[in-house]
Amino acid sequence: MQTHSLPQLRDRFAPSGRMPVVFLGHGSPMHAIEDSAFSRAWSVLGRSLPRPQAILVVSAHWMTRNTTLVDVSAMPRTIHDFYGFPEALYAEHYAAPGNPHLARDVVALLASHRAQEDDTWGLDHGAWAVLKFLYPEADVPVFQVSIDMGRGLAHQLEIGRTLSELRDRGVLILGSGNVVHNLGAMRFGGKPRDFALEFDALFADRLTERDFNALVDREGLGSLLTMAHPTIDHYLPALTIAGASNARDDLTFMTDAIDLGSVSMRSFVFHRK
Repeated sequence: MQTHSLPQLRDRFAPSGRMPVVFLGHGSPMHAIEDSAFSRAWSVLGRSLPRPQAILVVSAHWMTRNTTLVDVSAMPRTIHDFYGFPEALYAEHYAAPGNPHLARDVVALLASHRAQEDDTWGLDHGAWAVLKFLYPEADVPVFQVSIDMGRGLAHQLEIGRTLSELRDRGVLILGSGNVVHNLGAMRFGGKPRDFALEFDALFADRLTERDFNALVDREGLGSLLTMAHPTIDHYLPALTIAGASNARDDLTFMTDAIDLGSVSMRSFVFHRK
């Protein structure tokens, strides 16, 4: 497996009939309305990816317990799941259609993972804040799948493996979270925390080596994982995307920066060689 940088994406994504899988570090909701290096990179990525038939999003912001919910609504609502931000952010809406038929197929696919239908969620900001740059016309059907917080880290790898067959049906599997996410340790305008740099580098190394077992080993990751993720929700979508890859994929990293001192914006794409 090789790694590539963002400028090489378009050349690397030769049509193969098998969709890439993508993890984006979404960071602050403000990236949805600001011109930043991150939002510009998401736009470049959207122009480089093969056009999907549909998008399945696993976002850090839809958490359930002892079940995996799949949004089957025909027109997912835009959820503003944050507070204290400028009014312009609350005015944002992403009016993409859902795909109820495919979503119900996913419920059946994830039956062994206690999957159930849901028509109340929609698109939280982990989804729409990046999708607005990937597909600004909101013309690709999209739906979310929740994270079961009642299961261990390895469960998310299993979810990814199960979902991976959708790649051959033209479905883009998109994870949205952060490789490091410690809001209590943020430094506005400050330099990155040492633990953030250490965990981000460890994650990238293990991902490149395809040592996914190390990425789900709580004991082995120890206190470094706890510092990087006081709560584990933003880490789990990255594991889903790792699980949806296979040994024939190449790996591309992008936006590998620490924002606000303790939020990794590292993103990555697994794609067919």
